[in-house]
Amino acid sequence: MRRWDRETVLVAQIAACVSLFAFLFYLRHGDVLLYGDAVAHINIARRVFDSRTPGLLQLGTVWLPLPHLLMIPFVINDWMWQSGIGGSIPSLIAYVLGTVGIFRLLRGVLSLHSVPGTSIRVAAWFAAGIYAANPNLIYLQTTAMTEPLYLALFIWAAVHFSEFMQEASVADPHQGSAASSSLVKCGLCLAGACLTRYDGWFLAAGIGAAALIIAIASKNEKTLRGSFVRFVVLTAAVPVLWIAYNAIVYKNPLEFSNGPYSAKGIELRISVPGSPPHPGTRNLIEAADYFVKSAELNLARGNWGRVWVLALLAGTAIMISFDPRLWPLLVLGIPLPFYMLSIAYGAVPIFIPTWWPYTRYNVRYGLELLPAFAVFAALAAYLIANCLPDAKRKAAVLMAFTVLVVGSYAFIWRDPICYQEAWINSRTRTALEAELASNFKKLPHDASLLMYLGDHVGSLQRAGIPLRRVINEGDHRTWKQPSDPDGLWERALESPGDYADYVIASEGDQVSLHAQKQQLSAIAVIHVSGQQPVTIYWTHPSNNPLPR
Repeated sequence: MRRWDRETVLVAQIAACVSLFAFLFYLRHGDVLLYGDAVAHINIARRVFDSRTPGLLQLGTVWLPLPHLLMIPFVINDWMWQSGIGGSIPSLIAYVLGTVGIFRLLRGVLSLHSVPGTSIRVAAWFAAGIYAANPNLIYLQTTAMTEPLYLALFIWAAVHFSEFMQEASVADPHQGSAASSSLVKCGLCLAGACLTRYDGWFLAAGIGAAALIIAIASKNEKTLRGSFVRFVVLTAAVPVLWIAYNAIVYKNPLEFSNGPYSAKGIELRISVPGSPPHPGTRNLIEAADYFVKSAELNLARGNWGRVWVLALLAGTAIMISFDPRLWPLLVLGIPLPFYMLSIAYGAVPIFIPTWWPYTRYNVRYGLELLPAFAVFAALAAYLIANCLPDAKRKAAVLMAFTVLVVGSYAFIWRDPICYQEAWINSRTRTALEAELASNFKKLPHDASLLMYLGDHVGSLQRAGIPLRRVINEGDHRTWKQPSDPDGLWERALESPGDYADYVIASEGDQVSLHAQKQQLSAIAVIHVSGQQPVTIYWTHPSNNPLPR
């Protein structure tokens, strides 16, 4: 039952077909690069080998490195880099693995050590269907965003943790050995999750505490000691190494948390004096409300979302009272306390269109609860149906839950909120980047540029300009403190004409401030409503600086 049997392979095949069809659809409509973060992820991966100063230090600090490392083999190809396909491939694979993980998780906890019956298999298929058919996840898995990868690692950590708990409860040396193997596999998944999103750090702490209690209470305690040590090393190594990396390279072990590009740094930079803080600031209850509401909006519109919450609560309550062996499923709720704390005290905002400030920002974070909704809704249907005496009533329960799923997804299918968020927030950015790319294509093919990439790296990607031709902030040697006047980035800012043929400056950025001091001549100014104007300077005056 544990192996990839024919039924599990079928789940994977169906998920792969859905994944590929959706990807081709959104790619054809030019939607895989709508998220600014997706563009940034792809270009961070590209920068590792395509840069004036290539290397792993180009991975930066705020975003964890695993998603970028997985993209590198695919974005080496120029076409896959420009189109965004190279960044989508890891997400597509993760979507399939996440769907299979949901199927295996519910089938495993319900069947325990027995062969799963028809009702268990139906419940597992139902849970996998809820997860795989979610329109928001289907869109997000076509992009280079980190959520699909994290969800897959999260789900498989839960799979191996539940198997560990089942095996550790049996007084059998063979089961003790199996439990050890499951715990190590769980640790590997958690290490991957910790390298993908900071949610994984919180998840690892929660599962680690539960695993310690189970290992101590297990009848195979001696057998599990060594595997628990390996589990702790695997899960603790990532945060420790990341903090050490920040301390060595950035001279601040918490640079990712409180540095200028962290959530706190961004909030301080963009906040308007006198304006109210984002909803949920220093208020855990309000923070929970916004996170749960974002989860509802990823599942349904209007009151349908409340029905999903009721199904989740019903499944949880029945499970807790039904069988303690199902309790490992509670780890699927770990995103709730994490985001409560992040919103309240970590400067992580979530804006939803139904509540103030009536816009869309980070609504996709609500997808972190999709595994919980999928599993507990299917579990509620299974447990309620099993309590009924005849087949007709069992079928009626299944039909009621099916109507919930189909009705919910039907209303959001054509316009999922994650797609809305990406499209609305990208309109002015993509318009500016398209105009910039059009101007870049007029430059000599070997021209060198000086540009801050944090804002509009997508314009270079659109134009197909190799990043090694661009001096940018990634060429700053961060370990040189408090300043690095001999660094390439700093030298180019002070004397652009000695290092670059063209300077691209967005109003207010570092390049703009230095370009004004140099009194360079502007050859083009791009204005797009909602974006800061961008000026192209030529550092070597000529009668025809912008060839056509």
